[in-house]
Amino acid sequence: MTQYIEAVNGRVTPEMELVAAGEYLLPEFVRSEVAAGRLVIPANKIHLSKRLSPIGIGISLRTKINANLGNSALSSDSFCEIAKVQNAIKYGADTVMDLSTGVDIDRLRQRIIDEVSVPVGTVPLYQICEELDDVTDMTVQNILDAVEHQARQGVDYMTIHAGLLREHIGFVDERLTGIVSRGGSLTAKWMIARGAENPFYENFGELCEIMREYDVCWSIGDGLRPGCLHDASDAAQFGELEVMGKLTLRGRELGCQVMIEGPGHVPFDQIEMNVKRQIEVCDGAPFYVLGPVVCDIAPGYDHITSAIGATMAAYHGAAMLCYVTPKEHLGLPDMEDVRAGVIAYKIAAHAADVARHRPNAREKDDAMAKARFNFNWEEQFRLSLDPERAEEYYKNSRKNNNNNNNETSCPKNGDVENYCTMCGPKFCAMRTTHDLNELRHLEGEKN
Repeated sequence: MTQYIEAVNGRVTPEMELVAAGEYLLPEFVRSEVAAGRLVIPANKIHLSKRLSPIGIGISLRTKINANLGNSALSSDSFCEIAKVQNAIKYGADTVMDLSTGVDIDRLRQRIIDEVSVPVGTVPLYQICEELDDVTDMTVQNILDAVEHQARQGVDYMTIHAGLLREHIGFVDERLTGIVSRGGSLTAKWMIARGAENPFYENFGELCEIMREYDVCWSIGDGLRPGCLHDASDAAQFGELEVMGKLTLRGRELGCQVMIEGPGHVPFDQIEMNVKRQIEVCDGAPFYVLGPVVCDIAPGYDHITSAIGATMAAYHGAAMLCYVTPKEHLGLPDMEDVRAGVIAYKIAAHAADVARHRPNAREKDDAMAKARFNFNWEEQFRLSLDPERAEEYYKNSRKNNNNNNNETSCPKNGDVENYCTMCGPKFCAMRTTHDLNELRHLEGEKN
């Protein structure tokens, strides 16, 4: 029984109870959202038997973020990739996707599943391609074998580009960047070379049987997502979306959990429309977006250009945000890139949750405001999304300030520094406000 089937039959599973507790919601509400298809709990039965801590992804919950990681065909270092996975989780990634290509990817995937407690996603087509000379050699049996193999390993959700049909391929002729999805381009190449329809679409029912057996959540991939602003919201993207909507309903009929992947590069003013259109076409299925990136001219800073779009998307109903690192479009991210990408997206997700009034979303913000006003630096570090970076900047600032005053040490815990080094003691507005409040108190006592 999948989480979806259990929910439709009126049963609250232990996983639903855990999701409800973490989201400050009633278990019955979580069950009803799963039954409606608006919430998924990616929890492969194999991964659950190991160390998975289930989470929910849905419009009614706090916004989740995913971190894409994995070897590239040009750089394979499993120890480094495992470290990056752990780094992403440390800074707040709710799920991770292993998008490895190159050598030894099967063993790396198994290590990730065995060692992490967050849901793990994959794109099975990548492994199929690594095992063949060319994607055009792919058979239906290759597809079914790869999906079942990864399901047996414990993969919690799989991105499969089942919505891209042959009739859509001609629409990309008007684009500047063509097909930018790896899975989408490989699937399109197979269709043209074989003169056949998308094998993932044609064998969707058989794939659902495998997904249902292990309770692997569908992440129906957007093979025709736009790769630049010019290509956004075009006939290719929305033609595929219509098929994805039909597959959403079919997947549920066959007992599977389904979420939908969304676009990559979208002008800021089109984001709301894109999110609302997906929700309508796909019957409220959780929307999982890459960014979206809101401008094309900031290589090296696309964790910022995309976090801007991600905040807007989440505010209007996207359920999960796929992070983008500073290395997007340029290279394989390193440890610091992963950190920067995750933190940028934690900010985007949190900002949207506050705006959407999710339970307790603003609790830490109010606590931070109190800590700042009271110059409680340790509490400020504790409440930060990145405590290490906040403390590092603070101590370096104090050290530089002390050195300028011929002092050699930073303030120790307990030594109250009731001003910041940006303003200094004379011009610190909060310190002045404390003085003002004390004067008013004294004036009140005199009166």
